[in-house]
Amino acid sequence: MENLKIAWRNLWRNRKRTLITVASVFFGVIVSTFMSSMQEGSYSTMVDNVVKFYSGYIQVQNEDYWDHKTINNTIKLTDELLKKVSSSDRVSYVVPRLESFALASTNDQSRGTILIGIDPAKEEQMMGIGKWLSSGKILLPGDDGILLAAGLADYLKLGLNDTLVLLGQGYHGLSAAGKYPVKGIIDLPSPDLNRQLVYMDLENCQEFFSAEGLVSSLIVMLDSPYDLPHARRVLNKKIKSPYTLMTWDEMQPEFVQMIEADRAGAVVMKGILYLVIGFGILGTISMMLAERRREMGVLVAIGLQRAKLGLILFYETVFIGLTGVLSGFMGSIPLISYFYNNPVKLTGDAAETMIEMGLEPNMYFSWIPSVFYNQVITVFIITFLIGIIPVANSFRLTLAKALRA
Repeated sequence: MENLKIAWRNLWRNRKRTLITVASVFFGVIVSTFMSSMQEGSYSTMVDNVVKFYSGYIQVQNEDYWDHKTINNTIKLTDELLKKVSSSDRVSYVVPRLESFALASTNDQSRGTILIGIDPAKEEQMMGIGKWLSSGKILLPGDDGILLAAGLADYLKLGLNDTLVLLGQGYHGLSAAGKYPVKGIIDLPSPDLNRQLVYMDLENCQEFFSAEGLVSSLIVMLDSPYDLPHARRVLNKKIKSPYTLMTWDEMQPEFVQMIEADRAGAVVMKGILYLVIGFGILGTISMMLAERRREMGVLVAIGLQRAKLGLILFYETVFIGLTGVLSGFMGSIPLISYFYNNPVKLTGDAAETMIEMGLEPNMYFSWIPSVFYNQVITVFIITFLIGIIPVANSFRLTLAKALRA
């Protein structure tokens, strides 16, 4: 305890030097936390868009469906299956979908489309389809019309109440054809989906494909993204052949690889930042050792053990790091809290790039605990390692040279 008091008093003998070093650690923690929060917030937003707009967290499918996405590899939607999935731990709700391909035609235009049969109420709960409605009305259960993506509507030159002809192949090779009025047009943030998506009420879609009672997947939504591993373990025990489970990352491997590659690049940037912090602390400690060499020589000459001297110097270094880290942690909380609740709206080329990637033109921040404690732990470890240097220096101290310093 006495050594700790001595180390703390020694720090404030040169207040300016100590405050400058603490400030370097403080701003290092702030900047690294800000970078991590912005990075993780962007990833969370991207994952959230993928999950809510298309895949969900988990899908229950026919075990042959993912490799051969045909209407023949669908599953029977039974009350027993629906109850088994929806009653599982951490599952928030379940969304049935029937998805296949069809040719959309007008008088002089045609294009291949993704036709998705939806439960309108469940789909509104999942992706808030109403907020993307640019004109018209959202579908209601039993509606005989369709919702058309804005890009596809522009290509086919269709407006509200115009008629769209759909042609396709139904269940077990039956022909599928029908005419449907456009009830609404939705402007989705994903350019790919905006060019080819058609929504239809689930029962009408089943009738179109002659696939009564069938769905291509049950989309499982969870209480939290962090519940995914647990929910999958629970569902794996309940769901057996001919059904299988697919998680969002298994369905989007390219997307996961893109995030991992970007995360690796960010590690390099933060590594450079940590080096700057480390050399800043090291420079201060080296200066302190040089200025106090005569003092340390006198202390050893009058009988102070080198081990005790080294321990005091080590405590000084740790105190500098601990003070900077804790103040940086406390300072980062209100900063990240502000940006978490007030996302940065992008403009110009940056906004256009985000929109082309299928993302909202906002810079989101994350509030997950790892954003904070990872930076605190990393910077403190750097300080702890640098603290070994004065300990080693105290044992290498040459008494004659130190007294003449």
